[in-house]
Amino acid sequence: MTHVVTESCIKCRYTDCVDVCPVDCFRVGPNFLAIDPDECIDCAVCIPECPVNAIFAEEDVPEAQRPFIAINIELSKTWPSITRMVPHLPDADDWKDVPDKLKHLEK
Repeated sequence: MTHVVTESCIKCRYTDCVDVCPVDCFRVGPNFLAIDPDECIDCAVCIPECPVNAIFAEEDVPEAQRPFIAINIELSKTWPSITRMVPHLPDADDWKDVPDKLKHLEK
């Protein structure tokens, strides 16, 4: 089992979750984080740290967000590891409540 970063993270990329991850399973892209399912130990400490509620246990991912399971797998294969919190994107607060952001995902 693994955890999955979903659409709410797009264009925000808050990294509060990264600081608490005991196994460094997060990967960083231009405007999104992904979780490497091969590294995630399903500890769930990242879930309450996400200010936009973008992280779910795989079995709890809402139906509309299920494509993000495959997106996390795909992106975690090529994106670099991130092990420390970095500043969120400059306009993250403007984007945090915007729905339907998949078209803005930068790979």
